[in-house]
Amino acid sequence: MDFKGYQGYQGYKEQGINEMSQGELLLLLYDELVKRLLRAGLALDKADYDLFEASVDRSLDIIRYLDDTLDMQYPISRNLNRLYDYFSFELNRVKAGRNRIELDRVKTMVNELRDTFREANKTAGQELAGAEAAPAGTEAEG
Repeated sequence: MDFKGYQGYQGYKEQGINEMSQGELLLLLYDELVKRLLRAGLALDKADYDLFEASVDRSLDIIRYLDDTLDMQYPISRNLNRLYDYFSFELNRVKAGRNRIELDRVKTMVNELRDTFREANKTAGQELAGAEAAPAGTEAEG
């Protein structure tokens, strides 16, 4: 791909990201986190320790970003903060000891959290669509 084509592709990706809702962006981050944890596990199985460490480091970066963007005025944010601290602690232990059992434990918890956020985002989208449809329906009746 030439430079102009690459710039066009980058612009297209940025536009797509800029048009996403906060919930969709959160799910994108969680999907990437799950992917990196999966990659870390596969790399560990193959004894590819460079890829393993890079994958764990990227996972830690994503968790750090998720933690940094919490709005602490909400009680759930404090709970998520503690959970992200736990993930970071465990992943650092995983990285130091190349511990597959702990990696799988964190991966399972991240998967469950992602699925919870996916369901919440879906529910919020349905509620928003219902709220937008209700005024339209009342206008047609009136």
